Amino acid sequence: MCRLATCGVSLLIVPLLAACGGGREALTIYSGRDEALVGPLLERFAEEKDVDIDVRYGDSAELALLIEEEGEASPADVYFSQSPGAVEYLAAADRLAPLEQAILDKVPEDFRGSGEDWVGVTARERVIVYNEELVAPEDLPDSVLDLPETGFADQVGLAPANGSFQDFVTAMRQTEGEDVAREWLEGMASAGAPTFPDNNSIVDAVSRGEIPMGLVNHYYNFRFLEDDPSLPSRNGSFAPGDIGNLLIASPIAILRSTDQESDAQALISFLLNDESMAFFAEETFEYPLVEGVEPSSQLEPLDQLPSPQFNIQDLGGGLQGTVEMIEQSGLL
Repeated sequence: MCRLATCGVSLLIVPLLAACGGGREALTIYSGRDEALVGPLLERFAEEKDVDIDVRYGDSAELALLIEEEGEASPADVYFSQSPGAVEYLAAADRLAPLEQAILDKVPEDFRGSGEDWVGVTARERVIVYNEELVAPEDLPDSVLDLPETGFADQVGLAPANGSFQDFVTAMRQTEGEDVAREWLEGMASAGAPTFPDNNSIVDAVSRGEIPMGLVNHYYNFRFLEDDPSLPSRNGSFAPGDIGNLLIASPIAILRSTDQESDAQALISFLLNDESMAFFAEETFEYPLVEGVEPSSQLEPLDQLPSPQFNIQDLGGGLQGTVEMIEQSGLL
């Protein structure tokens, strides 16, 4: 899987220098999105717009906490997150700058911050990926909440440090209650659910038959199957409206402390243009959030997904509590 070889790189700073930066200070981007997924577009922006950029790749939650720790002295100008929970955490701390109206207008209201300080670039659906040689689709549980009670609980791969998994747990806390979320985590931990560093590792393990199933974002398996259509890994969904089918945006925001606001706004506009949206749709199999841009023909239309009704703007306040709950369960 050479396309995903750079996944999981933690806190890696990658300087991408435009041909002629004109002596301007580089635009610094903290990215919780993997380099393999967004690096080509960031490089294209640097070249086309003649802007020097430095990119720091890492875990979304860790980068958000780092920005908060750095305060006004943070070198970050732009924060590109895998997790709306992490960006809402920074919004609640008043660390984000308002975005231009032209940028906000490109994305539906459900996928932008209530303070008009972030927008979602793409969306990903939470799914249960399974090996069809080991599991029949009719044997999959109707609800993610049922997993600790099934005979598969000790074979369901989880990525507890992953931002999307943490958003899923935060959403579970808010829709099902603290006790249900805590019991679910503790049940999975006590059953011996195998843990992995990221979604990519889970899909790899499922496709090789190391484990029969795992909880991931939908697009990872599509990328594996694009490289090798013979793999037995398949995406499954829970019953319509189940929290296990949560739809999660990948938000981007500008730090209030930036002195590169013009270039930062230009970067977000670039990532939301039709060419960039087509890249996300066809190369990474994510759902474009700019209205009028269609996803890959291999995906169900966004409005036909079995996702629950949930306001992703509510995820920010639970980030730290969710991480603590996962740690206390023994999964981290």
